Parts: sequence; structure tokens; C-alpha cells
Amino acid sequence: MAAAYVCYDSGMKKFLEWIGVKQKIDEREHEPPLTTEGDFWWCAIGENVGIEVAGKSKDFTRPVVLIKRFGRFGFLGVPTTTKECKGTWYVSFMHKGIRETAMLSQARVFSYKRLDRKIGTLDDEDLKKVKEAYVRLFIQ
Repeated sequence: MAAAYVCYDSGMKKFLEWIGVKQKIDEREHEPPLTTEGDFWWCAIGENVGIEVAGKSKDFTRPVVLIKRFGRFGFLGVPTTTKECKGTWYVSFMHKGIRETAMLSQARVFSYKRLDRKIGTLDDEDLKKVKEAYVRLFIQ
């Protein structure tokens, strides 16, 4: 009897890989880390659809700025990129000598379980700049 093979394209393979990583993240037992607004973390944001930004590497992580805490278990985060982006839905800042761009249109609520490791903390001026740009884009 011939062996059965499942064929799928590289896009589907990434989804299947992400499902495995996501399951491990969800099942992981650990205390929520201490976080503050302005923290900058590698965060497992996953493999997403269409224009949604996806994570990188085998862990599907991407740098995320924490802009609003929701207790110990969740937060509003804004994924970043080092690519230069223009438009009202982006805001750039410097962190440790590297230009980062907060992708405001990609902001969403994250569980603390997705946090991988802390990169640092934005200074007050840069955090204010990101928050004000977020408010302008979504509230005004």
C-alpha cells in the first residue's frame, strides 16, 4: 500500500507551524511578568492573514510596544518594524540606536502568555509620541 502524503504550499505550512507554537504558548504555565506601559518586548504574534503583520523566526515573534496594560494578564500592544514606513498609521522612534516604526494599524490586545523576552523600555517622550499618534488615528 502506497504511503499517503499531504501536500500544501509554504503559506499553509506556516499556519500549521504556528498552530504548534500557539498550542505550546497556551499550555505554558508561568506567572505573568511585571510589565509597564512603554515596555518593548519580543511577542509571539503568530502567522496572520492578508495585511495583518506576522511574527518572524520559528517562534513567530515580533517587537511590540506595550501602550496600555489590562491588569496582569493582557495589554494593548503595537507591533513594530525596522522598515521605514510613511503614513498616519505609522510613528517612528529610536530605541538603542535603532529606528523602529510602530505600526499603529496593527495594534491589538495580547495575552501576557505571548511575551517572550523584554527588549527594553521606551523613554517617556517616545511613549507619548506613540500614544498620541494612536489616539489621533483611532479616536479623533
